Amino acid sequence: MFRIFDNTSDIAEAKIFFGSREETKEEVQERKSPFDNVVVSTAPVCNADDTIKALKIAKKAAKGAARSPLSQRILWLEDVAKRLSAEKEAFAVMLAREVAKPITFARIEVERCVETVRLTAMELAHLHGETIPTDIMPSGKRTLAYFRREPVGVVACITPFNFPLNLVAHKIAPALGAGNTVVLKPTPEAPMVAYMFAKLFIDSEYAIKDALSLVYGDAEVGSTLVQSDIPRVISFTGSVPVGNIITKQAGIKKVSLELGGNAATYIDESADLPLAAARCAFGAFYNSGQVCISLQRIYVNETVYDDFAKLMAEETDKLKVGSPYDEDTFLGPLIDDESRKRANGWIASAIVEGATALTGAGQDETIFLPTVMADVTDDMKIICEEVFAPIVSLVVVQDYETAVEKMNDSPYGLQFSIFTNDLKMTQAFIEDAECGGVVINDIPTLRFDVQPYGGSKLSGVGREGPKWALEEFTEVKSIVIC
Repeated sequence: MFRIFDNTSDIAEAKIFFGSREETKEEVQERKSPFDNVVVSTAPVCNADDTIKALKIAKKAAKGAARSPLSQRILWLEDVAKRLSAEKEAFAVMLAREVAKPITFARIEVERCVETVRLTAMELAHLHGETIPTDIMPSGKRTLAYFRREPVGVVACITPFNFPLNLVAHKIAPALGAGNTVVLKPTPEAPMVAYMFAKLFIDSEYAIKDALSLVYGDAEVGSTLVQSDIPRVISFTGSVPVGNIITKQAGIKKVSLELGGNAATYIDESADLPLAAARCAFGAFYNSGQVCISLQRIYVNETVYDDFAKLMAEETDKLKVGSPYDEDTFLGPLIDDESRKRANGWIASAIVEGATALTGAGQDETIFLPTVMADVTDDMKIICEEVFAPIVSLVVVQDYETAVEKMNDSPYGLQFSIFTNDLKMTQAFIEDAECGGVVINDIPTLRFDVQPYGGSKLSGVGREGPKWALEEFTEVKSIVIC
């Protein structure tokens, strides 16, 4: 069992996994809590040589992983899910410590991670091909032809800080479940969370030897993973600039990118305004706005704009801001000082340009307050770029057509939503929205782990969700028996 680090003087020590072997190094990097700046964990400082070593181990183990029985891989994932569920509090506390996620939402992330692993185990039963009628055309002939899906070999996974447990699961569970080997580079902000999770896989009685390696680092380690000829797939969640670098460095291999967005919703005059305001406050400020599908733009029909703006401010003021260790805290601190400075700068710029803050727009000790901005125009940076902070902008529009045009006028296309009781408008929106996911009468921040998840335009390439990730991490082999 893992210790529950509930004493601020306790420092958790993450270690490297070179395959199934656990190692450490003399040089370590400290991780300080974003809430109180106390050192909460350490991790070895890895370099290119460490990364290459992990990749070579993964390559050597790939054949054995590919030939492992499907039943073993299913039992492996089920065992990890069972033991993670039993360790929920230890993982939740570590999430609160390393990334300052409020403890209530940290527990929810652990529960979702358990479900993601279980869903992957369930989906493995459907990882199969089908027969092909090769005599369908006159030039063909009758054969036994079919295709099947096979593991790609080695998968390199690079994960972000905002969901440092569940987003790791969305990559490594399908990759390992499909019969691949994996080298994981987790976010530097949560090394211990990744170490604890990897250890569940490696210590399982059903584990495939050397199938999972874990290295820590930033640009040097990431570039080494991406540029190597060993991985067949690079799976990355993070920023557009880094995604651009990965695309240019990767060479001939699969690249799956989830790069964020600028999520928007439309509040129609027929909408249930109290419901919409309550849900929008949740969607905009959940996880301090540090979500790829965090609600950032709210387009409101001019006939209900004033009423909705008032309700939105009221719902925002209800949110409890404070320590991530308090049970009733909704919103904790941003991940670092740079994020706080950026958010403050964007608000100041918008105010100079004519926007007004209905609530928030300031700092409460170390925590950036949830902020609702009104009188926002299309050319303000606060609405054009991904904020990744607890800031949401209200924009008045004349009608649905104007709203959907403004939504689509963005380089991002991850998830959009609409609040309306007009059936025809709902049907039109499903067709009109240029994005990877559409939500009706709820926030675009809504995501179920069983669904396909990903976007269009700069929001990325490929899809996550167990079923779709399994396709990303496998290749099709065609077979003909004459």
